[in-house]
Amino acid sequence: MQPTTFLHQLVTLSGIRDGDTLRSLMAAIVAIALLWFTAPRGRRWLARGPAVLLGLAILPLAAATLFPEEAAAAEAAASGARFFVLAALFQAIVLMALVSVWGRLVRPPSAILLDVLRWIAAAAAAAIILGEAGVEPGTLFAGSALVTAAVGFALRDTLGNVFSGLALQAERPFELGDWIQYDANSAHIGRVVEVNWRATRVITLDEAFVVIPNGQLGLASIRNFSKPDPWSRRSLFVVTPYDVPPQRVQAIILDAIRGSFGVLDKPPPSVVTNGFIERGVEHWVRFFTSDFDKRDRVDGMARDRIWYALARHGIEIPVATHAVRFTELPSPTEEPPSAGVDRRVECLSRIGLLAPFGRDLVRRVAEQNADRTYGTGEQVIREGDPGDSMFVIMSGGVEVTAGGDGGQVRIATLGPGDYFGEMSLMTGSPRVATVTTLGETRLLEVGKESFRSILAAHPELVEGLGRSLRLRMAERTQAIAGVERATPEVQDIFRKIRDFFAL
Repeated sequence: MQPTTFLHQLVTLSGIRDGDTLRSLMAAIVAIALLWFTAPRGRRWLARGPAVLLGLAILPLAAATLFPEEAAAAEAAASGARFFVLAALFQAIVLMALVSVWGRLVRPPSAILLDVLRWIAAAAAAAIILGEAGVEPGTLFAGSALVTAAVGFALRDTLGNVFSGLALQAERPFELGDWIQYDANSAHIGRVVEVNWRATRVITLDEAFVVIPNGQLGLASIRNFSKPDPWSRRSLFVVTPYDVPPQRVQAIILDAIRGSFGVLDKPPPSVVTNGFIERGVEHWVRFFTSDFDKRDRVDGMARDRIWYALARHGIEIPVATHAVRFTELPSPTEEPPSAGVDRRVECLSRIGLLAPFGRDLVRRVAEQNADRTYGTGEQVIREGDPGDSMFVIMSGGVEVTAGGDGGQVRIATLGPGDYFGEMSLMTGSPRVATVTTLGETRLLEVGKESFRSILAAHPELVEGLGRSLRLRMAERTQAIAGVERATPEVQDIFRKIRDFFAL
């Protein structure tokens, strides 16, 4: 058969002289050409699909030439050719809209979305051809429930992956190029390189190519290290000896990692004390990097800088060692009670309030009371609270504040040898000030009961105690108000003391 005769038969059988078919063919050629020229350079290969479909249109025409006398063969060939032409046209239009327009204005579409829409375009072309042939597409599936169930059961995993892939594309928990952790194992981290209708492909730091079914990925808890910001936080842990102040170590570490490879200045790095372990003080170093694919190198160079910085400052990183020693310890020697009493006597002897008591009575007070230790910032007494004891400062210091017309007023700062709370001890009145420790402070608390027996045996001491209390009250009133006020009469103080101790 001559070539011209063959082409003539192809044209005759295809019905290409029909206006609709001719226009569809020309439109498909134009759409494919526009897709090729308007698509981004990296996605021009998508035009090959519609071009291949257009080329396949010649196959049914060629098959029809084998049966030149059969009219049905000619009709089938024309329908088949028209299907491929329409499929090529629809795919070219869809791809041009997504890749050339949507991809440039918004974001590039995913491969799975392109695949699904290409199949939909082919299905639309088939529906049109069936409709032109007088066949309802729905009738093809009538009475095929059993077949559909069998096919669905056989393809349940594949269909699950397809729908999971569509869900991932709708939610967009990650995009191409993002670093993700794709299951609960912290070592399973990779960069997304492809998302198709069945699986997602990632490349790990070990350059391993991992294929993850979309169904498995849809059920996993995905961690995206590239979203919402391009940087992610890294953590290092450094242990230093207990004898080095933590804040000094933190300043050295921050200065050391500044400018290290991959360490960002913003967000700024930070160091906190994480815990106290057997080796020493554990410091938690936190910094951010945008070089997630080089995170091992980023961590390693930061550790190098920290080591050199600590070495320059003479700070040695302690190693995990275990030393077992057997030592026969001597029996602990407890401080004799008399030594503690002597210290309290020495402290009480310097208090002007107890000057009338004499050495024997002071020792009696020391024997009946005890000293206690308070930490920094503790409130020993609070203004307005009831009380019946006084405190003598043996070591440390306190701050005395009280409420005045303008709010809290700082009255005084007291140190070793000073005392406070004597008004409550002697008269039972509420606390007139708040006393807060400025550091670790040891206080001797003198209670009411130790004074009761002494005053009962020596009532003449009330007069001396009353004068001292009157002077202390006047000083406090002046400190709070800022002006001199009238002070209570001595007889009032005497009466309060006698009433309180029932003298």
